[in-house]
Amino acid sequence: MTDLTVPFREFVDIFEGMQIPYVLMGGMAVAAHGLPRPTHDVDFTISLPRERLSDLYQAATKAGYTVPEAFEGGWVDEVAGMPLVRVQTWVRGKSVDIDLFLAESRYQRELLNRKVRVQVEGLEAWLVSPEDLILLKLLAGRPRDYGDIVDILFVQGQLDESYLRHWSAALGVTDRLEKALRDSKEQSL
Repeated sequence: MTDLTVPFREFVDIFEGMQIPYVLMGGMAVAAHGLPRPTHDVDFTISLPRERLSDLYQAATKAGYTVPEAFEGGWVDEVAGMPLVRVQTWVRGKSVDIDLFLAESRYQRELLNRKVRVQVEGLEAWLVSPEDLILLKLLAGRPRDYGDIVDILFVQGQLDESYLRHWSAALGVTDRLEKALRDSKEQSL
């Protein structure tokens, strides 16, 4: 059990109770599809119209979470071209963000369609596919994301490269994908 286990479980309960399609992504998904590494937030993609965000915020507040004022007022952030809202909690004196990416693009809807049911932190939940986790990490493009990609490729072995290539082209990250695939193949030799 980690500091993120309780927020993860509570949000899965909220999503399933409200019948909100979701997938876990980010560092917790990397631990399931690749190699565990420290992470300090919980990341989900959810399918929820913006006009229902207030219902989600009410459920989160009822469960003891805080909705930052800007988000409660209707603001939606954007990260790597994807809309994002956030709620927060405190665990052991540290702020923990629950980042909720809104599935508003064709790619994000496809990502939700490809979800897999997996045991995470002792709970069966919907998780992003390994291919989609790689694509999300390519979009983020940080050094630790590249390390995550290499770990996922190593642990998962053969993945659907035609799917990866199709969406990496659509998302504008083909060069990053091809470098990761080359590096992964070189490491396995």
